[in-house]
Amino acid sequence: MTATPDLGLAQLASPDLLRSVFRRHAAGVAVITAPDETGPVGFTATSLSSVSAEPPMLSFGIGTGASSWPAVSRAEYVGVHILGEHQQALAATFARSGADRFGAPTVWREGPQGVPVLDDVLAWLVCRVVARVPAGDHRIVLAEVVLGDPAGAGRPLLYHQGRFTALRD
Repeated sequence: MTATPDLGLAQLASPDLLRSVFRRHAAGVAVITAPDETGPVGFTATSLSSVSAEPPMLSFGIGTGASSWPAVSRAEYVGVHILGEHQQALAATFARSGADRFGAPTVWREGPQGVPVLDDVLAWLVCRVVARVPAGDHRIVLAEVVLGDPAGAGRPLLYHQGRFTALRD
């Protein structure tokens, strides 16, 4: 079923309208990590986008009220981890406010530039932050890829209709 162009049902722009529309947009799930003097920080993101091939750059959004924002606002490098469908619990942990995101059962190690690197992901990157662009109550972080590993096994985790899900054949 598809939406019809019945303009009589159109709604004025609001946060609820934006959320409702984007619940229908399936997105890949990533975890963004950063080092901090008080310990590693991280959060689940569905806003990850490729920006440029030359130089290799990506972007993601983070709310300025997020617990990870202070560390990300200062970080020179961040980690980007593409989650597999087997990692719904990990995605939920990094999405939950107040969770011990780096405690057991999360398995991670300190990677290049001190960036926390998660184990068993489909792919990971270490990126150098080049800009933080104001965008309403968020910041769009632009980061240049420094190194990474795309060799993880499995299929991607998706976020759709307010829940984590997997691809169907």
